[in-house]
Amino acid sequence: MDRLLEATARAERDHFWFRGFRRFVTPLFERAAAGRRNLLMLDCGCGTGHNLQLLQRAGTAFGIDITFSGLVYAVSRGDRRVAQASAARLPFTGGLFDIVTSFDVIYSLPDDVERGAVAEMWRVLKPGGHLLLNVAAMPILHGSHSVLSSEIRRYSKRGLGQLLESSGFVVERMTYTNFSTFPLTASVRLAQRFLGGHKESAAEITIPAAPVNTMLSGVLAVEAAALKFVDMPAGSSLLCLARKPLN
Repeated sequence: MDRLLEATARAERDHFWFRGFRRFVTPLFERAAAGRRNLLMLDCGCGTGHNLQLLQRAGTAFGIDITFSGLVYAVSRGDRRVAQASAARLPFTGGLFDIVTSFDVIYSLPDDVERGAVAEMWRVLKPGGHLLLNVAAMPILHGSHSVLSSEIRRYSKRGLGQLLESSGFVVERMTYTNFSTFPLTASVRLAQRFLGGHKESAAEITIPAAPVNTMLSGVLAVEAAALKFVDMPAGSSLLCLARKPLN
């Protein structure tokens, strides 16, 4: 996991996937923030802290991560409100946060820890608060990146919806993302299976050559624009906005 964080830190600024991810997430985050600028927010599994910059647009953001090396990197970039902790045992009082986020974390947790983490996110949210969640999708896309990120499962809409609703959340929106690059991703995963199976490789998040990276960034930008109006029918990720009811 430490190697994954180091590779991720290099990719987060420029890799086409991360550029697309930010374009996908931002509208749902803004929907949850609803124009407010005094919110308390928590990122569960903040890694290198890169996504805290997005949250800080709407107020004060805290981050937790189980991996110390990512937190060291976050602190070196000026993030001070970070701590080492498990998402399944959050060191905060109940009903504290307006928005909780967790991006590409719970798919690497054992079943009981996964359920515990979702329950903890529910607990620390204020009534009416929002959870913004991104997870790996579609088991057919299991591949070398899955090994690198310690992936245990990939989700379907139904499976993720049942997980959240069993903890009391109301799903406001759920959509697949990276639909436009789905054929490319699927072909790479299939090739990995024929070439000896899946193995850990940081090449999975190495930034492609500039022309390819720019082209794919543009493709995902078009998809992000379309997502403002329609959900995607498939994709390598699932993005969900859920709410803790007032009562």
